[in-house]
Amino acid sequence: MLRIGPLTLPTNLLLAPVAGYFDLANRLVVRSVRGVPCEPRHLGDPRYDIGDGTYGAVGLTCTELLCPQAVLKENDKSMWLASTAPEDRPVAMQLYGADLDILVEAARWAEEHGAAVIDINMGCPVDKVTKKNGGSKLLCDPCNAQQIAKAVVDAVGVPVTCKIRLGWDDDSIIADTLPAMLCDVGAQMITVHGRTTAMKFRPSVRLDGIAMTVAGVKKHYPDIPVIGNGDIKTPEDAATMIAATGCDGVMVARGAMGQPWLFRDIAYHLKTGKPAPPLPRVERAQLVLDHFEHLLKYRGERVAINTIRFRTAKYSPHLQPWPGLRRNVQPMKTAEEFRAYWREGMVRIAEEDSFAPSFLPEPQVLTDAR
Repeated sequence: MLRIGPLTLPTNLLLAPVAGYFDLANRLVVRSVRGVPCEPRHLGDPRYDIGDGTYGAVGLTCTELLCPQAVLKENDKSMWLASTAPEDRPVAMQLYGADLDILVEAARWAEEHGAAVIDINMGCPVDKVTKKNGGSKLLCDPCNAQQIAKAVVDAVGVPVTCKIRLGWDDDSIIADTLPAMLCDVGAQMITVHGRTTAMKFRPSVRLDGIAMTVAGVKKHYPDIPVIGNGDIKTPEDAATMIAATGCDGVMVARGAMGQPWLFRDIAYHLKTGKPAPPLPRVERAQLVLDHFEHLLKYRGERVAINTIRFRTAKYSPHLQPWPGLRRNVQPMKTAEEFRAYWREGMVRIAEEDSFAPSFLPEPQVLTDAR
């Protein structure tokens, strides 16, 4: 479990707000993956069993990065990025920007529209965000960052969290100072991506930098969780980060793009120290079809087809062998065309793996008519 102020999460595994990927359709797929069933000796033990007889999976998801001005205008694109649903709970909404009044107004809007947590982005390294003094540009002015956090905390009734990087560059590391300043004014959780802005997404994440952030927060606020982020692609990566830094949990970004079941596998590994039983290939394929159906429901056929073409490149490595998968999906133009192709593929891999999925018809039992 993980506590963010009054909010209790079933696990300490969080889905990152990755622009262009983790929209409502994708988050619903991530949430639908159940944890691995607990071993008998762990059933009912709150350290392991999240209450449904499993080791758990994702604990909190987050919307994509939201522009406060666009959210307040409620244009179509922003409304989709901020969309949530009853099955998508609890969800954080992440905002960025440096205009205090607009950011506060957008935070109130987010709370009114279902956000269980308001996250302030202080870590995005993308130029179009930093050039407007948002994202990781806030790290260059810690006092202003603190003022922004305080204003949002004072404006809403849900927990406010902050996502940061280690600093703008190696000459301006703030990982040991700013996080505690943010907690001073009421931030209930700090998530730290273990790179500077100058590093973008390469080279490897700095675990010592995350450990520095943990130490800086825990010295003054031992009960406030610090979440590590960066390069979590396997359960072993998550276990290594937690062991090396002392962070309270991990936030997964790119590693979950093609394998929404990664949280299931991480949760099992963290609790048992063993690899999780692999999710059958046909169940992985079903998740992709579910993703498509969610897109179809919320966005319509054209967007659903265009999106699934793009996303298939991420899913494909985890569905092999499936000859021609990426190539065959590209020319598709209708929902029925995709459904027919996908279900045919699912039947084939079920037969190859000797697996009987629920979507296959029950075998007919012939009875003696005599």
